[in-house]
Amino acid sequence: MVEGYADRFDSVDPARVLGALSLMRTGSLLIRKLEAYFATHDLSQLRFLILILIDREPDRTALSASEIAERLDVSRPVVTRTLRTLEESGLIAIAAGEDDARSREVSLTRSGESKLGEVLPGYFSILHGAV
Repeated sequence: MVEGYADRFDSVDPARVLGALSLMRTGSLLIRKLEAYFATHDLSQLRFLILILIDREPDRTALSASEIAERLDVSRPVVTRTLRTLEESGLIAIAAGEDDARSREVSLTRSGESKLGEVLPGYFSILHGAV
């Protein structure tokens, strides 16, 4: 099939297209495996990414909601809803910003740190097994 399409379009290398399709398939399977794993820990990929994003800050213990949305390239309303669920789960704390009371500073709670400690070994095991 790919070769048939490649004949119709200039400069299409079927081997490269097949390689890209294989990469996409591998990525899709990995994402599904991670989502299933996160679900066993009452997380989603986005919830996990927010926790890890806050945790990996070397010199800070909190990030603003805007920073989280920008770094993850996710819309502000989606981040706001996700932060609310993380807060309701007790994994993060949200406080007014020190410089601007309208901004919100998001930090991990002890439960959030514990959740990461629980999830990270299996997460890295899945990634390790993917290559």
